[in-house]
Amino acid sequence: MDERLHIRGMTLADCGRVAEIRVRGWQAAYRGMMPQAHLDGLDVAEEVPRRRAHFERAGDGVVNLVAEWDGEVVGWACHGPYRDGGLRTRDAELYAIYVAPDRFGHGAGSALLRESTARCAAARHPRMLLWVLERNSGARRFYERAGFAADGASEPFEVGGVEVPEVRYARVLGGS
Repeated sequence: MDERLHIRGMTLADCGRVAEIRVRGWQAAYRGMMPQAHLDGLDVAEEVPRRRAHFERAGDGVVNLVAEWDGEVVGWACHGPYRDGGLRTRDAELYAIYVAPDRFGHGAGSALLRESTARCAAARHPRMLLWVLERNSGARRFYERAGFAADGASEPFEVGGVEVPEVRYARVLGGS
């Protein structure tokens, strides 16, 4: 890992930058996979209070991480207990991982995923699960390179009145 890249716990002060990364990440990564009007309508200023609220209300076991490149936050990941409806399972879930579009391919996403996976393994979760857009072949390859595989589960996800199917990926961590 590049010595200029550092992974650390997110703070409340990071919420503005994380909101920007999330919005710009959606707009770049999901172009052509989601309605363009929805992507164009995403607004960083509206996202900031949502990120703050999610951060402040994060439940037990929810971990928010940021990737810094030379002191600038360039990526964000969030993981915690797997959500199976209202039930908590022993598995972990990667809820989100985004990198600033101008930092794609520089290792921040891989570093965030490695750290999230390591923390979930250390917490003795047997598996780590995540949901990815079915048509997002780049993200699917990214997760497959990190040892995740589609497990056959899928679910609809509606965005701007359009169904955008997601598939679930899993990785065995070995926790018991």
